[in-house]
Parts: sequence; structure tokens; C-alpha cells
Amino acid sequence: MSQGKIVKIAGPLVVAEGMRDANMFDVVHVGEMGLIGEIIEMRGDKASIQVYEETAGLRPGTEVVSTGAPLSVELAPGILEMIYDGIQRPLERIKAMTGSNIARGVSVTSVDHDKKWDFVPAMKAGDRVEAGDILGTVQETSLISHKIMVPPGVMGTLKEISGGSHTVMDVIAKVDTDNGTTVDIRMLQKWPVRRQRPSREKLSPDIPMITGQRVIDTLFPIARGGTAAVPGPFGSGKTVVQHQLAKWSDVDIVVYIGCGERGNEMTDVLREFPELKDPKSGESIMKRTVLIANTSDMPVAAREASIYTGITIAEYFRDMGYSVAIMADSTSRWAEALREMSGRLEEMPGEEGYPAYLTSRLAQFYERAGRVICLGSDKREGSLTAIGAVSPAGGDNSDPVVQATLRIVKVFWGLDSGLAYKRHFPAINWLTSYSLYNDQIGAWLNKNVSEDWTKLLGDAMNLLQLESELEEIVKLVGYDSLSAPDRLSLEAARSIREDYLQQNAFDGVDTYTSLPKQYGMLKMVLHFYYEAKTALDAGVPVEKIFALPVREKIARMKYVEEENVKSYLDAATDELESSMKELVTGEVSA
Repeated sequence: MSQGKIVKIAGPLVVAEGMRDANMFDVVHVGEMGLIGEIIEMRGDKASIQVYEETAGLRPGTEVVSTGAPLSVELAPGILEMIYDGIQRPLERIKAMTGSNIARGVSVTSVDHDKKWDFVPAMKAGDRVEAGDILGTVQETSLISHKIMVPPGVMGTLKEISGGSHTVMDVIAKVDTDNGTTVDIRMLQKWPVRRQRPSREKLSPDIPMITGQRVIDTLFPIARGGTAAVPGPFGSGKTVVQHQLAKWSDVDIVVYIGCGERGNEMTDVLREFPELKDPKSGESIMKRTVLIANTSDMPVAAREASIYTGITIAEYFRDMGYSVAIMADSTSRWAEALREMSGRLEEMPGEEGYPAYLTSRLAQFYERAGRVICLGSDKREGSLTAIGAVSPAGGDNSDPVVQATLRIVKVFWGLDSGLAYKRHFPAINWLTSYSLYNDQIGAWLNKNVSEDWTKLLGDAMNLLQLESELEEIVKLVGYDSLSAPDRLSLEAARSIREDYLQQNAFDGVDTYTSLPKQYGMLKMVLHFYYEAKTALDAGVPVEKIFALPVREKIARMKYVEEENVKSYLDAATDELESSMKELVTGEVSA
């Protein structure tokens, strides 16, 4: 343990001398109140410390004490359904102690050390164990069975194991290791947030993470274990997209980080999530969710830690063999915290004042995502999918944070203020967005949904791109001067946009669409286009095609309940084909 004295205070940055025995990233306690801080720079015996609490009232000469340990999170039963701040302090328990605002220097354990959990052993004394092996389970919530694992670095023979009611601090097992020592195992593990948790092997991300959002699942899918960025200007719907992904993605666990965003956005999350039902079980989705709230009015330095806190918790559940999604809203506010601390450290600024190491820090975050074979003899599979919102100033995608992020992630959902102003949501621009997982996931969808999925997708994208080209001509010469085939292409593209891609997050039915329904809807839209082309070639006037009543049924598809979709689409298909046949027959006989 190292002790020093404050020599400089600059906002959340404190410099202390006499800290020669301390290490980089050690957690320190500053002043009489024991404010929590972390060493981020060492020069001789001087340590630069970012303090995660308000530093008002500190003065030179005040004592600083190092704990000798890096910033770590507590990993144990009791994490789910919790709301933490950026350094894993439980906000509900702090509110009960100090009121609505966090009092400075408040100290409280991240998980309840006194609560008893029913531990059910899965192994017995004498069994050979290695790091990652599951010793037993605790039913943490009605949705999630919390698996108690052998900590990394431990291998040997299980000497004893004790089932029944235990706190997270009780010794539940002892392992005689190969080097002759005995290791006590508790349900609680501590892990440094800046260190990636180990896995056995990384796998190719070729299984889609189904989100229920049509524009994402169809045009720009994300793989389990993949990385995605959602950049967009103010008001374009970043937060709602993140909320939708958190609510409806087919993952086991969601870790949602509100990093530097407005408090009312986190309030929406806190109000909505407990009321939302998990589509598979009917239980509240909070039973599989961890919330980390570090809003814009909370200490700026804690924003920097909140990202690492969240992804370490997510890795822990991934190691149990679960599919986990982490939502960071937004990495721009996190980067601003980096910029502020870098400026106070008087480092050489990079582009727009951001530190030169911005890209490498972003990469350290996103590279912790992945689909992996976990540690443990059972070689179970887990995945961690990372999705970060980016809020560039003025919606400018040349912003350094956006550009640095795009060099790392494989999916870009570019939000467009023009679409948002037209009330087209999700406002993901289909001409500028992309997904580098399209080929692998397309093969999976062809195999598991329908063999013509990629063909339909290609035709839909071709129509949307053709629409963009034709719009330029329309602006010059007007819609009426277009040929009939071009007018049909425009109408088909409009149908794809309005009847398929546009989705209402606040409608009980339209908020989520399963893959079979997505396929049926897209096929119906394009089936109209194919039939209309045939009729057009037979001489049917395009106006008659556009006047068919079946087009109203196509527009209403999105509001049809999942269980009624097949019969609805079958009836609409029959009506479409018979109507087109009548038009063609009538034209030929005429």
C-alpha cells in the first residue's frame, strides 16, 4: 500500500507525489472522504489520478492512499436486474442510504454480500477440475441460471464442495492444485475491468443475432459475436434503435450502458424495461438485463470506466455459455471523457483535440466481442455482441470518433436526419449503411429460412438503388415523363421502403418481426413487382396495376399478428395473382 500527498488538482484530475510504490491503474482513495480514483499516469514518484467523484473541497497536502489493486468488478449472483453507476456501485442501495444524489465517498459492495443463494453442485469431491469448469448453479432469476465457475488460472482436484444456502463470500469448494496449494472458491470473483477475460478459442461469426428489426435483419444483419456502430445526428433515433435491440434481440443477457447520455433517456429505460415481457418466457426482460447508468450530470471520469465495467460483466456471462449483447450509448460521450482527461494531462492532442490513442482504446473495447469456445472441459460456446451508438457533432460522419469506430466494427447502421424528418423510422439509410457479415449470414438464412432469401435481398437492394438514380431524373423532368417500367420500379421501391423497411417501435405488433414473417412480407412485396412486370409486358396500363385493391393488403401486412401471417399472405397472394390474371386476360381480349 502506497501513501502520498496531493500537489495539484485540476477538476477530476489529481496529482499526488510520494507514490513511487504504486502501479498504473491502481485504485486509490483520495482525502478524508476516501474518494475513489484510478492512477492513469506515473512520472517518477508523481501519480496522475482520475477521480470518479466530485473533487470540490480537496486541497494540496491531502493524503492519497493506494489500494495496490486495479479497478475491478465483483462478479457473482445478484448482478442481474441491478442498476449500477460507471464503477459498479448499486444505485438503488445508494439511494436508500443517501437519497436521490450519490453522496461523495459512499462505500457499498457491488453485490449483496449477506444475501443467501441456493447453490446446487454439479461436481463432487475427487473430480478433476480446470479453469472455467462449472462447479454448480444458482437460480439467479426465473430466466437465468447463474453458473459458478472455477476461476481462471486454477487447475487440480476438487477436495470438497458444499451445496445449500450460502452467501457469495462463503467458501463453497476447495481445490488441491497441481502445484501443491489449496485454493478456496467462493461464488464471488473479482476481475480487473481493463483486462480481457480469457477464452479457449474464437469462432467465426456466422450465426445471425436476430433483432426483429426488418431493416437490420434483412439488409444489414449482425452476427452473434459481431460488432456494430450506430452513428447519427440528434433526433435521428439512436437511442430508440438501441432500446429495440436490447428489448428484442435473441440473446440471453443484455448489458445496457448509458454513458454520458441525458438522464431522461435512462429514465425511459428504467420505466420501460420492467414492464416489457421477454417474448420467449413472458417474464420481465429486466430478469436478464444489467443497466449501467453514468448520465451526463455524473462525474465525467466515471464515463471512461463505465464502458470497461459493462464489457467485463458481459464477458463473465459469456463465459457461462450465454449469448450476450452489450449496448453502449454513446461512445462519443466516452471519447469526450477521454479527451477531457487527456487535456488535463497536457498530452499532445490529435484530431479535434481527441487523444492520439483514441483508435486503440476503441479497438480495445470492440475487440473484446466475439463468439468463443469458453474455458472449461465441456467446451461450451458463448458469444458477446458489441453495439455502440455514436453521436457526432452536427451529425457529421467525418467526426474522428465515427471514423475510428468504422475502422474497427463490421456493421454500420448510418442514421439519416432526412429520413427522420420524413418520420421514416428506423432512420437507417439503406444507401450508406453496410454489413460485412452479409455473405456468411446470407448462407445461414438460405439454409434455415428459405433458399431464395439472398435472391430477394439482391432484388430489393437493386430496386432501392434504382429509385435513388430515378429520383434525380424525376427532379429534372418530372414523374409523368418516366416510362411505365421506371414508374413501376419507383412504386416497388416505395413499397419496400414504406411497407417493409419502415417499422413502428411503439406498435404492439409491428415492434418485432420474426424471420419467417420478414421473409413472407418481403416476398409479397417483390411478388407484386414480378407480377406487375409480367402484366406490363402484356400491355396492361401501369395505372390499372397501381389501382388494384390488393396493394392495401400489402401495406397492412406489418400489423398482422405472427400466428395469422401465413393465412393472410396466402390470401393476399391468391388475390394478387387472380387480379393480375384478370387484367392480362382483359387486355388480351380487348
